[in-house]
Amino acid sequence: MTSRKEHALKRRDLAVNKLTSLGDRIIDDVAKQTVPAIRVPSRGTSNIVYDEDRRYYVLGDRYGQRSLGNVKQIKKIGQMVYMANFCKGLVQTGKTATLREMYYVSEGWDIDFGDQQESNIVGEDLEVTLGITREDLGLMPEEDGASVYGDITLKDDDVEINAMRMGKSGYTISPTIDEVELLDHNVERVIAVETMGMFHRMVQENAYKKFNTLIVGLKGQAARATRRFLKRVNEELGLPVYICNDGDPWGFHIAMVIISGSAKLAHVNHELATPNAKFLGVTASDIVNYDLPTDPLKDIDVLRLKELYKDPRYRDEFWKVEIKKMLKIGKKAEQQSFSKYGLEYVVDTYIPEKLDAL
Repeated sequence: MTSRKEHALKRRDLAVNKLTSLGDRIIDDVAKQTVPAIRVPSRGTSNIVYDEDRRYYVLGDRYGQRSLGNVKQIKKIGQMVYMANFCKGLVQTGKTATLREMYYVSEGWDIDFGDQQESNIVGEDLEVTLGITREDLGLMPEEDGASVYGDITLKDDDVEINAMRMGKSGYTISPTIDEVELLDHNVERVIAVETMGMFHRMVQENAYKKFNTLIVGLKGQAARATRRFLKRVNEELGLPVYICNDGDPWGFHIAMVIISGSAKLAHVNHELATPNAKFLGVTASDIVNYDLPTDPLKDIDVLRLKELYKDPRYRDEFWKVEIKKMLKIGKKAEQQSFSKYGLEYVVDTYIPEKLDAL
């Protein structure tokens, strides 16, 4: 069986080969006195397709071509080549850089970026062109990883870590989670919660014991590493994943990105989406049935709910019913609203009843 370290080395070798091949193709074109060009898969909305079988968004087969024969595209190609060379150096030396660091490094290049958003977009162009993730290119996000609490043992950089022995904040998911080995566990499921407030509440109320579960604090919209971790524990360890979010369109979206991926990351959803994950969060029915404290829907909430209703990821009858009901009652509610019945209520009553109903 291939270890995670061997797996990581193979991915690094693949990244170096693809980066080298990109440069070789340009050099070959120059040697043949052909105008160098790079084919870049289109990430436009018309080329993003919801795959019913895979249950997540994928890229279609449309490509764009960037050519040095087009004056408007010369700078873009130059940015990609400089970035590819920078990433090749990272991968070959086993180093990483944050997206912010790369942006500042580019200040010393002959071709720089107007701002970090521009460099981030070129980074996405590079990963979709090569067919590998930015993490494989040595590029890491700025945000802190999510927290995991519960009885799971991991091997991170040759150090064995149990997520229940790391203090009440648990283990912080590494941006290089694909290099982390999942050694052992003694849990039956994973419950991922949107807010760190709910994460700490569940740890304090011993939810990890009551439900024999890992608790993952998402910190809002889940980072790529968090989604990758959830996918790995689901597929490699066979643990069912449940997502407990606020009862509003934004909470629904956070959960659905974990389940079915995002349109923006259609080129890497196969690495990130967990189609079998279940929504355990607050629904419109919960708002009514538990008589929860609420806030009125704002115009932007209503607009977003109507967008979700048309989104193919929300095709199941469950979502259709709950979205329509939320629009009808005109209310939304947070997970913490269950505190109306006491701090222990969400763990002692609400989650057991929701798990039983699934």
